[in-house]
Amino acid sequence: MDDRPVILVRGGLLVHDELVRADLRVVGDRITEIGPDLPVDGADVVDADGLIVMPGFVDAHAHADAAVLDPDVQAALTHQGVTTVVLGQDGVSYAPSPAGSGATEYAVRYFAAINGTHPTFRGGAVADLLDTYDRATTVHTAYLVPHGTLRYAVLGADDRPARPDEVAAMARLLEQGLDDGARGMSTGLEYAPASSADRAELLALCEVLARRGRPHVSHMRGYEDKAPAALAELLDLARATGVGTHVSHYHGPAERLGPLVDGVLAEGLDLTFDAYPYLRGASILALVALPDWLPLADADRTLALLADPAVRDRLPARDGVWPRVTLAWVPGMPWAEGLPLLEVASRLGMTPGDAVLHLLVTTNLQVGCVFAQPPTNSDESVRALLRHPAHCAGSDGIYQGGHPHPRGWGTFARFLGRHVRELGDWDWPTAAQHLSTTAARRFGLDDRGTLRPGARADVVLVDAETVADRATYDDPRRLATGVQAVLVDGVPTLRDARLTGALPGRAVR
Repeated sequence: MDDRPVILVRGGLLVHDELVRADLRVVGDRITEIGPDLPVDGADVVDADGLIVMPGFVDAHAHADAAVLDPDVQAALTHQGVTTVVLGQDGVSYAPSPAGSGATEYAVRYFAAINGTHPTFRGGAVADLLDTYDRATTVHTAYLVPHGTLRYAVLGADDRPARPDEVAAMARLLEQGLDDGARGMSTGLEYAPASSADRAELLALCEVLARRGRPHVSHMRGYEDKAPAALAELLDLARATGVGTHVSHYHGPAERLGPLVDGVLAEGLDLTFDAYPYLRGASILALVALPDWLPLADADRTLALLADPAVRDRLPARDGVWPRVTLAWVPGMPWAEGLPLLEVASRLGMTPGDAVLHLLVTTNLQVGCVFAQPPTNSDESVRALLRHPAHCAGSDGIYQGGHPHPRGWGTFARFLGRHVRELGDWDWPTAAQHLSTTAARRFGLDDRGTLRPGARADVVLVDAETVADRATYDDPRRLATGVQAVLVDGVPTLRDARLTGALPGRAVR
């Protein structure tokens, strides 16, 4: 006797090539049948009348490596319809961390303002980290082997090119991470120590990925005016190895960046990118404020250098940057969170540059910030890039601090409410491609991303009239509205716009 739970999603508008009114039957964790007027046959009926029925959304870029275990963050994701998050981004996360390497400690300290501290993981293999996510959250988790963590595990904080034997050691760790279930590798080429990687190192690792059919996902060496040269580096690796390439949080002037992607696709290379619908970014203040000649992967050494007046005198002026910065997380100084840097400097009685150094030194470099992007990135550019067929949605969500960027709470609802309903940048079938299908293909999630018999039952029911983001820069933790129900592996995690308390998410190996 088959005792698997049965759910009938009845009367919704299902997203295919067009919107089709149909029912959808789920048995266990799979969609088994789609059609009009399916019999109830004892199923648990979810009323979808008047709602859009979509495949579960895949957040292609999220910094929820620890936060995904936080019920408040689970609520933020689920109320947006996210059913899978891709972790291990920008080359920095907790695993792999062989015994004695200190790689997890590096990741925790360096990305404290981005990823935070995992509640239980203190080092080990990718498989050990993935185990912590099983049945502990409302969403599935996919993981990328982080290149910076690999590098630290082999070289420590050394800011130099790797020797051939060290490259070979990184390649072995990458292979093991892929064997453990990782979906690819991420690089953070603006972050230390990965910024020291040369072409030979990156080629060797991309060759591993290409053999395994896994993508290279990259925070490039630069954006805005640096984006063409930074993208050229990735394309060189792709041409040499055949690796599929995904650019993280691609942004800047669309009249330059869009044709770059068009040319790559016309060449036959496999390129995708993610982007979020906001004109402010977020990162660690050290990346924004400090030059790359400081050994930022070695916090103690960097702090010692910053105590030297001669080093301070060499620091570049950032007078054009400070007015664009708002503080998101300042350990020990919660009063500063949410305030513009200029106001914090005024309260401290310091110049902005001195205030930044004071904040970084007193917090061991662990300050997070939100910053307005240069005017070359406009709302028109955001809209043009999100309309590109190579685009998929990534929130770049950061959940640390008292005043984080609202994108972790609003990205997917903002895409639906503003860019589908209000602006018409996508229709609903196209939205499903950008929010689910493209990312599922990119990360090898072959049984997700579409509504079809045999697919995993990750399903989202959306009220097209009310879906909206409510999180703002002033109030960034407000939950989105308009997602009425969510199934994850056939288990309702949201029903009648309320969390059910179920935790069916698992690491997708």
